[in-house]
Amino acid sequence: MLRPKLPTMPQPTGIVIPTAVIEPTAVTPPAHIPAAAHVPPPVAFATATPSRPAVQLTPGTALALVGGGTAAVLAVGAVLVSMLLAVAITGASVAVCAVVLRSLIGSSRKHR
Repeated sequence: MLRPKLPTMPQPTGIVIPTAVIEPTAVTPPAHIPAAAHVPPPVAFATATPSRPAVQLTPGTALALVGGGTAAVLAVGAVLVSMLLAVAITGASVAVCAVVLRSLIGSSRKHR
């Protein structure tokens, strides 16, 4: 009753191409080279040359980085200030609504 029903795999439609059979082949080293000569020497990581050159900062590139950083800081600052302003306006409007409701409730009690 609580056993899951597994779906059956659909039969392939269209032309079915049989898979190619690849037979493994053995690789044997040449007879004139000893087997120990095939082992590469250990690589010293400290003396390895870097695969790409170091980044060179030109005055134009540095100026572009400073300008981009300044623009990013100004954009983030504008977003944060606008969020703070939205919270302040919302708080002030809630306070005004509370004062108006309090005065309405108080005036209705005096008239009874």
